[in-house]
Amino acid sequence: MANFVIVGAGECGARAAFALRDKGFDGTITLIGSEAHLPYERPPLSKEALVTSAGPKLVADAERYEKARIDVLTGRTVSEIDRAGKRIVLGDGSALAYDKLLLTTGARPRALPGAPYGGGRIVALRSHEDAAAIRAHLVDGSHIAVLGGGFIGLELAASARKLGATVTLVEGLPRVLTRGVPAEIAAIVAERHAVEGVEILCGAKIAGVEDLPGEVCITLEDGRVVSANLLVVGIGALPNTELAEAAGLATDNGIAVDGRLRTADPDIFAAGDCTSYPLPLYGERRIRLESWRNAQEQGQLAAANMLGGSETHSAVPWFWSDQYDMTLQIAGLADGAVTTVRRDMGEGAFILFHLDAEGRLIAASGIGPGNAVARDIRLAEMLIAARIHPDPAELAAPETKLKKLLAA
Repeated sequence: MANFVIVGAGECGARAAFALRDKGFDGTITLIGSEAHLPYERPPLSKEALVTSAGPKLVADAERYEKARIDVLTGRTVSEIDRAGKRIVLGDGSALAYDKLLLTTGARPRALPGAPYGGGRIVALRSHEDAAAIRAHLVDGSHIAVLGGGFIGLELAASARKLGATVTLVEGLPRVLTRGVPAEIAAIVAERHAVEGVEILCGAKIAGVEDLPGEVCITLEDGRVVSANLLVVGIGALPNTELAEAAGLATDNGIAVDGRLRTADPDIFAAGDCTSYPLPLYGERRIRLESWRNAQEQGQLAAANMLGGSETHSAVPWFWSDQYDMTLQIAGLADGAVTTVRRDMGEGAFILFHLDAEGRLIAASGIGPGNAVARDIRLAEMLIAARIHPDPAELAAPETKLKKLLAA
């Protein structure tokens, strides 16, 4: 029987393992992860896991893995891929043969250069244990400093405020959410955080960080000092490509794969946060996405192609963030847009439609209370995938149903 091995037991790896069974694979499946937990979802780590101290939200329980005959090795690391011998070497020196190998090694938080990690008051958020350690500081009267005004930093700030902690967020760029979020929406988010009591310092460069007994001190280049009980560093993530690089596989801001998620080695695939791939919708531009839904979609696609399929990844990129009672959703990639059309939907909700120089819809960005924009963003995804050139006036008019544009 064929042996399929998946290195990386997160959302993507787990979804791929179950997809292999769903698609009829009857060989052995081994899923290997370095954490002690079964695969779990990471989006709750900056939200529910902080506010409620809930345990990890598992992708599936142990019984389901057993029923699907998926061998899950937790708390294990892989030290080497032996491509010639078609085997992987584990950290304890043991080896495991494979016929097909899938790398879903994910990404890790980018470290703050020069920061004295290890003292317990300078941390990052990636694992359930990280979330538990941060939550211990999120109490009424504590002061939390967050470095980085991206999704993770802002979601963490919102969760901290819900628990009564004082929050100072430090962002080195002129505004928050500079990566892929329009300034108009970023301003709404920043304003809401200010109303909730979060102090946001934009354009603030770090000069130094000290982990002192009882506090951490962040000195800014302009001389200001932020003293806090905890500093959470959220300045982006780096793909875990070391294993692939050591095996001679190409990397390009991630493990480089083709549209079918294959590396240059025909028996090795890669998927999820660790992977960069060409996207046909955007001229075969190579991108890497850190996205919950992308991890699910690529896990499914990798499984199909490991079994001999030839499907290419063509899904529209999609992101979301929940902060307080607001939900932000983005479909597509807005960089490259030359025209933006706003659709107001009432109760403060609106969507920005982004068109390229030829008038093709390439992205949509929305924000509003609860699920106010969810349905229209989903329809926008479908319009983007259809490569339509809509009438801007119809996009702007809330009485024009997007389903009508899709049907046309």
